[in-house]
Amino acid sequence: MSTAAIPPAASQANEKTLSEALAAASIDDSPSPKNNGDEQLEDGEIREEEESDGKVKTVFDDAHNFNVKHPLYSTWTLFFDSPQSKLLPKTPSSAPATPQVAHGGWMEDIRKVVAFDSVEEFWGLYNNIIPPSQLPGKANYYLFKDGIMPAWEDPKNKNGGKWSIQVPKEKSKGVIDKMWLYTMLAAIGETFETPIPNADDTEAPVPKQSDLVTGVIVSSRPAFYRISIWTRDAPDTTLPETDALMNRIVTIGRHFKVSVLGYELDQKLVTGGFQTEITFESHKDSEKKGNKNKIVI
Repeated sequence: MSTAAIPPAASQANEKTLSEALAAASIDDSPSPKNNGDEQLEDGEIREEEESDGKVKTVFDDAHNFNVKHPLYSTWTLFFDSPQSKLLPKTPSSAPATPQVAHGGWMEDIRKVVAFDSVEEFWGLYNNIIPPSQLPGKANYYLFKDGIMPAWEDPKNKNGGKWSIQVPKEKSKGVIDKMWLYTMLAAIGETFETPIPNADDTEAPVPKQSDLVTGVIVSSRPAFYRISIWTRDAPDTTLPETDALMNRIVTIGRHFKVSVLGYELDQKLVTGGFQTEITFESHKDSEKKGNKNKIVI
């Protein structure tokens, strides 16, 4: 898919991903150096099987014969489950076991699709999977950072929470695919992440281990779709926005609403039926009936 096909309202996530990937790869147009007659590949390059003219080619130059990949900041893994996947035989690559997550139950039905760490691999994956609008009811896509399972029991999730929006299925079939695409682009482009204030109130770059977003999920249900953004930490909802963690969580929600989904910040979304506002709640609170400890954007 060409980046030109993405509307300006949400294209910044993809543009950020590409610009950071290009900078990280330090790509130039000079031919690759030779070593004893063999091509010496630089970091981020992949060997071409066919002869080339010696120039660097990305997937945007030639979709079939490219020799440079644009690395993402993190490796991501796509998981999938549906009522049909429960009928498939278990394989070693399906829902890989981790010591942190208990075996049994619904986790056994989740299938690992693929892990990727470059822009090219993401688009190759995206162009070869069924979009959310065509998923059956009770099906889910889970896109999580490498080494994190899409389960509350995972240590990187258990103290966190999620931003989510729920939209009626019949009224959203024409837009849910774009909503999910833009959410994934914002996640892999790290545009949800926010700076951590220093003691002197200046902002410092976010260390990789201090990122907040662990994964994003789209769920298809008989009457609605739901998109969620999971975070590794959740703030005390009684604290003001001046609290550092509260500020970072609220910033993620605002970015999700405005830059990713394209709503106005003060726009009310509830229109009846299965439409909800964009809401954050901790995983622990979401288990409680009638939970009111929520943040609403």
